[in-house]
Amino acid sequence: MSRTLNCIVAVCPNMGIGNNGNLPWHPKRLSNEFKHFQKMTMTPTVEGKQNVVIMGRKTWFSIPERNRPLKNRINIVLSRALKEPPTGAHHLASDFSSALRLLDTTELAVKADQVWVIGGSSLYKEAMEASCLRRLFVTRVQQQFDCDTFIPEISADKYRLLPGFPGVPEGMQEESGLQYEFEVYESIETNKDCSLRHKAVAWCTNDVIGPDTAGL
Repeated sequence: MSRTLNCIVAVCPNMGIGNNGNLPWHPKRLSNEFKHFQKMTMTPTVEGKQNVVIMGRKTWFSIPERNRPLKNRINIVLSRALKEPPTGAHHLASDFSSALRLLDTTELAVKADQVWVIGGSSLYKEAMEASCLRRLFVTRVQQQFDCDTFIPEISADKYRLLPGFPGVPEGMQEESGLQYEFEVYESIETNKDCSLRHKAVAWCTNDVIGPDTAGL
């Protein structure tokens, strides 16, 4: 079945996404940025379906227990070490390609809509290199913080910055003393509503760092 595969991530100027298992700007909270994450990942394009969020094991466990699973989304956790889904997760997959094949099973084929990659760093890297990734939703925080976790620079040969996107606020945003801007990049290849099960590249990640999920 054809589905859209997206990434959503918040980055510092040097493409850092985390430090010591937290977002780089922790303990500052970007509540409106988090609402943007919620809206993007939670809103399906087809009524009656749910979007899917795919994350590594450490990203899952970085979410406060009271907020797991991420509500109104199908939560898939990747791990080779775990033998069954962690408490609250809907599904467990050993790697990225297995997770995408899972979406074509009878149980999920009729329920799943868009697929969102939400971390950690190895997962972002693999998804950004996948031929079927359609869009990157990037929050660019303007201030630099100490980081120990990064994603690759976005290649101008593979992705173009869109002038705008429905539902995404435009211009510089500011809260908690930090400025940030929302950007949406689209694959230069025109057809990205592809059959994910035939396009996936195998990988596995246990990296932490995804959205600021403390208030979810």
